Amino acid sequence: MLEPSANMPWFKGWKVTRKDGNASGITLLEALDCILPTPPTDKPLRLPLQDIYKIGGIGTVPVGRMETGVLKPGMVVTFAPVNVTTEVKSVEIHHEALNDALPGDNVGFNVKNVSVKDVCRDNVAGDSKNDPPMEAAGFTAQVIILNHPGQISAGYAPVLDCHTAHIACKFAELKEKIDRRSGTVSQYFLETFIIKFLISNGKTKIELLVMWPPKILIFKVISLFYK
Repeated sequence: MLEPSANMPWFKGWKVTRKDGNASGITLLEALDCILPTPPTDKPLRLPLQDIYKIGGIGTVPVGRMETGVLKPGMVVTFAPVNVTTEVKSVEIHHEALNDALPGDNVGFNVKNVSVKDVCRDNVAGDSKNDPPMEAAGFTAQVIILNHPGQISAGYAPVLDCHTAHIACKFAELKEKIDRRSGTVSQYFLETFIIKFLISNGKTKIELLVMWPPKILIFKVISLFYK
């Protein structure tokens, strides 16, 4: 399963032929690694921006990695949280024009009548007609504390990296502790209760907590976009 066995000389391995690239191997682990996930093209468009360029003779070109949905020339997209709406003139990968961009593609797309100052890194582009992205005032997160020298309580503000956003989010409320083995709630906490995280014997404590970003943050409930 994990390594080739000397007890199976008759097995010469497995091989698969596909348009996305052929694959071959010996073990079950290698076979599992070669399974291609189904791209979430049926979900609303989400494209976090990595950078914005101004190219002479072309105009403003936002660049980012497609997370969900499909991006096509002629689409009307909205950038959140700045609430800028515009039409996509063209979509390219490494100077090659595309009819559509799919999840996983790193693309640049030219937009109409938008200045490089109107949008910026950590903005998110979405289809204006299909569940466009919006800012989040707060959200509930399940967090794993790997190590912390002191106490963590409501008001603690760690830095959160969400796609291309890099922003501090304040713990508004510590809600409950979850058993890492069973996944069930093992303890509920009062809003004013101070929790001291201890790491012992490699055991990690998991907390559900409500987080509030001091600045605008765009995010989406992952279960709505990925299975």
